[in-house]
Order: sequence, then structure tokens, then C-alpha cells
Amino acid sequence: MKSAQQGFTLIELLIVVAIIGILATFAIPAYSDYVAKAKVGAAIAEISPGKTGFEVMVNEGNTANITPAAIGLQTTTPNCDITTTQVAASNTGTIACAIKDNLAATGSVTWTRDTAGAWTCKYSGDAKYASKGCPKG
Repeated sequence: MKSAQQGFTLIELLIVVAIIGILATFAIPAYSDYVAKAKVGAAIAEISPGKTGFEVMVNEGNTANITPAAIGLQTTTPNCDITTTQVAASNTGTIACAIKDNLAATGSVTWTRDTAGAWTCKYSGDAKYASKGCPKG
């Protein structure tokens, strides 16, 4: 009488391990890029609400005291160290986020206000992590 086979053979297990290894060589770098791009997007989302507070202060003529706290932002968040600059005479300024806690997405996201009141966003890190609304600059 023939006994029933139980379990897997060594070659079957080695094939499965090899397939997992091959898939991991592509999946892990792709996932790391995805996480870095998401970190840049989170940085943009964290500082974008500050534009409204900045505009309010400019319209009220209070440009000498523009700080992250004054425009409704925290100076430190899980994704950013936030700073602001302003030039009182021309009503221009910046809101910047230095991205932290990510080895791939280093650099900063900066919203810059020009004299006409238009805002532009630039990302200083690797171009592959920049979003369409905030290109490398």
C-alpha cells in the first residue's frame, strides 16, 4: 500500500523562497518611493493652511509679526519643522517646511508669496518625490 505524501519537499520550499526574494527586490524600493512621495504630500498639506493666515496678517498690515504660530501653524509637527519669513515693505514672504524623519524625502517644501499676492510652491529635494503642484525648484 502506498502512503500519502505529507508536507512539502525541499525543492518546493526553495522555489517559494526564491519567488518571494525576486518580488521583494522590486516591491521594497517601490514602496520606499511611495512613502517618500507621501511624506512630501503631507508636508505640503501641513503648511498650506498657513497661506490664509499669512494673507489675513498682510491685509491687516501686521506683517512685522508673522510667525508660524501667528498664522495658525505649529512650529514642529510629525512631518515638518516650520519656519516663516516676510518682508514687511513688499508684503512678500515664505512658509517653509523642512521635512524630517524620512531618509529618502529630504529637503524642504516652500510656499512663496510674491508682491502681487500669488503663491508658488517649490520642493528642494529629489525631483522624483515632488508633486505636480509643488515641483522641484
